[in-house]
Amino acid sequence: MKGLYFQQSSTNEEVTFVFQEKENVSVTEDNFVRVQVKACALSHINTKLLAEMKMEKEFFPVGREVAGIVLDGILPLDSEDPGLCEVIRVQEHYLVHKPEKVPWTEAAGVIRDGVRAYTALYYLSQLSPGKSVLIMDGASAFGTIAIQLAHHRGAKVISTAHSLEDKQHLERLRPSLARVIDVSSGKVHVAERCLEETGGLGVDIVIDAGVRLYSKDDEPAVKQQLPHKHDIITLLSVGGHWITTEENLQLDPPDSHCLFLKGATVAFLNDEVWNLSNAQQGKYLCILKDVMEKLSAGVFRPLLDEPIPLYEAKVSMEVVQKSQERKKQVVQF
Repeated sequence: MKGLYFQQSSTNEEVTFVFQEKENVSVTEDNFVRVQVKACALSHINTKLLAEMKMEKEFFPVGREVAGIVLDGILPLDSEDPGLCEVIRVQEHYLVHKPEKVPWTEAAGVIRDGVRAYTALYYLSQLSPGKSVLIMDGASAFGTIAIQLAHHRGAKVISTAHSLEDKQHLERLRPSLARVIDVSSGKVHVAERCLEETGGLGVDIVIDAGVRLYSKDDEPAVKQQLPHKHDIITLLSVGGHWITTEENLQLDPPDSHCLFLKGATVAFLNDEVWNLSNAQQGKYLCILKDVMEKLSAGVFRPLLDEPIPLYEAKVSMEVVQKSQERKKQVVQF
């Protein structure tokens, strides 16, 4: 039986993906079960986090968002089995029931983004009805789920679009967004548009997709369309929450002083936070269960690409690792 693994070079710069033969799965420990995988979503692998957690291996399993017979879940960070395999062994405490009418591909495709959206909007910012929310890059797979969750909670949602296709996608969403800000030209000031939309009060919750720390001339091309950190601080309301994915965020004393005057907070959105402490297991399973229920009820409509067969997983994962895909990639067995 084959599974997909990634191998990192000694320089930690190049990542290659390979299929490896693995032993047939047997359950020899308490609380472990065998799961026949029906679908597995592909997500970018944070190799830097693995190195910091001392979890580097010669071959590391790929694919952790799986849906299988009756059960589904996100495999723990230290799982020895790749989700991209016909049968896996997993701790039963990482599984929740999949509603019968939910397709396998949608179940696998919504798990990570659903958990991220819940973490950002419910646990890091305490979203409530009537709040204003800015979701950067809302046409991404994660952004789409976050918008749907915010709307379901009764929030006023603003989002940014990085291309004409993204803008059209966001304008088709229902309920409609309060405003779609097209930043593809690089000339639009996000802070000004948000303050205009909120009557000068600012946005209550901001979920970024990365920020610029320096001037455009000093940033790589991939960050040219991102807002500067000063723009985010400017558009925050009094008592606002900034949820950032920028792991190397640097705040200068004037930035901190401005946040202090507003009584605003900054929180970091780490994909793996629920798997780093067993003390959070109960909350984590409640989130997974609620994500599946909202998917079943039609609240979540994940942005999925056409399902791909297992033999194409290696090529697709290489594209995902380079962050070149907008829609969620899901392998169907």
